[in-house]
Amino acid sequence: MTRKALLRGDRALVMGVVNVTPDSFSDGGRFAGVEAAVEQALRLEDEGADLLDIGGESTRPGAAEVTEEEELRRVAPVFERLMGRVGVPLSVDTMKAGVAEAALGLGARIVNDVTALRDPKMLGVVVKSGAAVVLMHMRGTPATMRELTEYGDVAGEVREWLVDRAEGGRLAGVAEVAIDPGIGFAKTAEQSFVLLKRLGELVETGYPVVAGVSRKSFLGVLEGQERVEERLEGSLAAAVLAVMAGAAVVRVHDVRATRKALAVAEAVRRA
Repeated sequence: MTRKALLRGDRALVMGVVNVTPDSFSDGGRFAGVEAAVEQALRLEDEGADLLDIGGESTRPGAAEVTEEEELRRVAPVFERLMGRVGVPLSVDTMKAGVAEAALGLGARIVNDVTALRDPKMLGVVVKSGAAVVLMHMRGTPATMRELTEYGDVAGEVREWLVDRAEGGRLAGVAEVAIDPGIGFAKTAEQSFVLLKRLGELVETGYPVVAGVSRKSFLGVLEGQERVEERLEGSLAAAVLAVMAGAAVVRVHDVRATRKALAVAEAVRRA
């Protein structure tokens, strides 16, 4: 029997974000506790999330790395509490193979790796588990990426790098590979807008494209969206543009509003 794709559907999928971190740029640590994180996950599923992405380490610009033990302490109880309670696939947002392996053992089916398998053990963990993986483009680390934004052709270079990583994963036996241009990660605001404008070039590779544009700092250069809490409308516009370009998944904080906005985009695409 052919395995059903987790990261591609008959419409764009909405991946709801659950940050189990005290220093998230988007929610200020509102869901750092286990109970709050579980409640948020259930709320996002009720709002229409197709996937839930749970992470225990902030990747905001300038964020310091946390230990594997601390990351596991944050996310493992959340996966344990959600196992059997949610009807949508769970994703673990991590760059550490040990955390990914533990989460997969607790019900996760997707690994969302912002370093695209930089951990030498991650590929083996993903292949052995049969999990799907999202490979994101980022230079350096969250602590250093703001200094690594020099590109000749940002869209072309990101595309070439992602295809190389994705092909490596596919040939190694990863069950399902999606790619994410890493908007806002080692990119200036202008470069992020370019990537969004040229997202179709990634779609043309044939790999499902994940677009993470929700509440991102590149929107903060626009008038009236300087603060995170002012970026809902910009996030919705960016999500619609991504889907119109062919994105398979949008990773968002505001699930209900995004589903409503994407219903229009999908109607236009089908017309």
